[in-house]
Amino acid sequence: MKAERISVNWLEKMAFQGEVNGHKVVIDADETVGGENKGMRPKPLMQLSLAGCTAMDVISILQKMKVEVDDFKVHVDGELTEEHPKHYTSMHIVYEFKGKNLSEEKIKKAVELSQDRYCGVSFSYKKVMNITNEIIIHNV
Repeated sequence: MKAERISVNWLEKMAFQGEVNGHKVVIDADETVGGENKGMRPKPLMQLSLAGCTAMDVISILQKMKVEVDDFKVHVDGELTEEHPKHYTSMHIVYEFKGKNLSEEKIKKAVELSQDRYCGVSFSYKKVMNITNEIIIHNV
């Protein structure tokens, strides 16, 4: 088993700076809770992690399948509770592709492989919340 460790350093008020793989990330809270909106919020970073993980898988798989995509976006919608501790109860992933003569079958296969086999973030999140997805293909 491989152990990984990250740290955040307190900057001021509610702002923290983290470093991952040599890249700095500032995390801060909204002004209504004492922050100054100087950085990202922790919970939306969970959505970003899911989007990034599955997007990398899908594009890598499609490249191996020789599928040429002109544009690719992943959107993640999260349902957050109102009560504390506020947490996500579900996330919905929207995969949006644009290209010429895109194969719906190959795109579906790439998304399935990411969700069922490769994306560790999705695998972890599925243990605590419902993860759904949809695919939008714009053949131009």
